[in-house]
Amino acid sequence: MTILIVGAGISGLSTAWWLTKKGVPVTLFEQGPIPNPLSASGDQHRIIRRAYGGKGGYQRRIGDAYAAWDEMWADIGEKHLVDTGFMIFSQTEDDGGEAYRRGLVEGSYPFDEMTPQETADRFPFVDPATIRYGLVSEEGGVLLCQKIAADLRGWLRDNGADVRENTEVASVNSSSGTVTLADGSSHSADHVIVIAGAWTLGLFPKLDVSLTPYRTAVVYLTPPEDLREAWERAPAILDPGGPIDGYVLPPVAGTGLKFGAGIHKYRAGPNQDRTPKNGEGVTLRNHFSPPFSRIEQYRVDDVVTCAYTFTSDEHFFAVTEDKATIVSACSGHGYKFGAVVGQKLAEGILSKDMARARTWLEARD
Repeated sequence: MTILIVGAGISGLSTAWWLTKKGVPVTLFEQGPIPNPLSASGDQHRIIRRAYGGKGGYQRRIGDAYAAWDEMWADIGEKHLVDTGFMIFSQTEDDGGEAYRRGLVEGSYPFDEMTPQETADRFPFVDPATIRYGLVSEEGGVLLCQKIAADLRGWLRDNGADVRENTEVASVNSSSGTVTLADGSSHSADHVIVIAGAWTLGLFPKLDVSLTPYRTAVVYLTPPEDLREAWERAPAILDPGGPIDGYVLPPVAGTGLKFGAGIHKYRAGPNQDRTPKNGEGVTLRNHFSPPFSRIEQYRVDDVVTCAYTFTSDEHFFAVTEDKATIVSACSGHGYKFGAVVGQKLAEGILSKDMARARTWLEARD
C-alpha cells in the first residue's frame, strides 16, 4: 500500500508519522514550508485541555490524545508540551465559562473553584469585580506547534517518508487516487488523504455544504512589568467568560503571551486578508476587558492571522470517496487531537474501516 497526504499541518504530519511507523510508503505534500506560518498549525503554541462544554465526546477523548502525544514524544526524543493546567472564568450566567464548568461537573473531572477575590489574589491580572468565579484544573497545558512540526518533519525524513515542502497541489482525483501538482506533474497511490485545513475547499468545492472557511487573528502582548511574573506562572486560560469566546496562552518555553477571540472571526477564503489590519491588535486586546484589568497598558507586539474551517456543529469532518479521504479537524479545536487524529486515520486506512475512524473523529458518543 502507498499513501499520498495533502497538507502538513499537525494532522497531516501525524498521519504520515503513524503510517511510516507501520512501514507504509508515504509522500507528504505541503504548499509552504514546514511549519507553515499561514496554516492553522503554524502558530507558536496551542492549548490542550479536558474541558469541552457540551461536547462530551471530545472531553472523553482527551485521554487518547495524551497517549498519542506521549508516543510521539518518545519517537522524536523530546516533549513539546508544557503542563500548565488550565483556568476558566465566568462573568455572567450561562456564558462560555459556565458551560465549560458544567461539562467538567457532568464528567466528574476535578477542579478547584475560587471566589472572585481568591482568583485575583492568585492571578493579579484579573479584575475581581468583573467575574463570578474562577476555576483551575491541573489537566491541561500548552503544545509548542512550531517545535512539533520541525521535529516531525525531521523524523519523517529520517525514517524514509518523502516530505515535499513548497509543493502546491492543484487537484485531487479521488477515483484514480491521483494528485496533480501546480507544476503539472502527477502522482498516484493506493489512497490519498487530504488534510488541507481551510484550503480543502479549493480542492473539493462541493464540500462547501459542510465546511465554511473563516479568517481570524491572534495578538501577542507584553503585559505591564508588575504583572509579567503572574502571567509566566499562569495556566492556559480556556475561557475568560462573557461574550468573548476567547482564550489566552501564557508565555512559556520562549513563546509570547497570546490572546485569541472567537468573536473576531468572519467568513473568508484561506488566502484572503492574511495581512493584519491597522489597529487589529488593539481591537483584539480590548475584547479582554473585562475580565483583565489595565488592558490598555498591554503592549501589542504582533498580530498573526489564522484560517480555519468550521462545521455547523463544530464537530470534526471526515468523508471517504473512492480512493480519497478528506478530513477537517474543525473550528480551531483540532490541534490538541492532532497526534491521535493521525493514529485513527492510519488505523482506518490500514484496516479498511474508515467508518470506525470517522465515528471516533466526529465524537458524537
